[in-house]
Amino acid sequence: MTRRIALPRRWVLAAIGTTVAAPAPVRAQAWPSGPIRLVVPFAPGGTTDVMARLVADRLGPRLGTTVIVENRAGAGATIGSTFVAQAAPDGHTLVMSNIASHGIAPSLYRNLRYDALKDFAHVAMVTRNPSVMVANPDFEAKSFAEVVRVAKARPDGLDYGVSGAGSSNHLLGLRVAKAAGIRLTPVFYRGAGPAMTDTIAGVVPLMFDGLPSATGHIREGRVRGIATSGAERAAAVPDIPTFKELGLDIVSYQWFGISAPAGTPAEIVQRLNREIRAVLADTAVMQRFDQLGGTTLEMTPDQYTAFIAEEIAVWAPVVEASGARVD
Repeated sequence: MTRRIALPRRWVLAAIGTTVAAPAPVRAQAWPSGPIRLVVPFAPGGTTDVMARLVADRLGPRLGTTVIVENRAGAGATIGSTFVAQAAPDGHTLVMSNIASHGIAPSLYRNLRYDALKDFAHVAMVTRNPSVMVANPDFEAKSFAEVVRVAKARPDGLDYGVSGAGSSNHLLGLRVAKAAGIRLTPVFYRGAGPAMTDTIAGVVPLMFDGLPSATGHIREGRVRGIATSGAERAAAVPDIPTFKELGLDIVSYQWFGISAPAGTPAEIVQRLNREIRAVLADTAVMQRFDQLGGTTLEMTPDQYTAFIAEEIAVWAPVVEASGARVD
């Protein structure tokens, strides 16, 4: 079964200091009064999209309405996130907040159009998962050692597909290249789905992807799994080694949650939190997360807010060290 991860005490305590005072509250009346839009700030087919649809299908009936997943991709998940930050705070527009849009973007983008803490009412964490490096099945390198050999033999190194500048997988690729002493050049896409399509077609030889969206392709042989980024091997793909096993001091996870515009009434935020946690506790949902390689994390709104604040602090030096900045 999917493991529920116990929260570090610092997140519980930090929540007291990171909960942001919202604008004057909007009165919640007969909510929901219509469909709820859940914005995925990436193209269809990636991990964020997969997780959003898994939750939306079960959240709607619990709320007595329909939760419609809407993809608004671009600019490393910041376009869709900006849209939601500026939406009416009435509980009918939500976003799949994630490590790219709310953990990395505050340090990466010089002119980010939202504050990852002040402009959102963070509702609930959904899942955490490792990433995986995959290769086109016809690519000559069949293991990470061979990837290193091939990259060193080519003056320009190797290209890798990734779901946008500033995504966690973009930075993971840079970290792997530095640790292995090779050159890897990112090729940016509007989401993991298009990047995976090109990897399968051989347009790019390698890709870094979230494990949940890559698992099916690996099992069907459309791509070859090279290495995962977790602290231990993923149960969903137990034959694939971790970067840590391979001698690289790298452990990295993606995370995904749900957030609303700042000013969303507290009673709506709390109701959403309760229903999302109930969805994640459903046996069928937990089994599906297991199959995809994700792990649920149960958090209150304050705890999720504190978690995001901590992630911003964690990723700031990583972004600075990578030299990656976006205007």
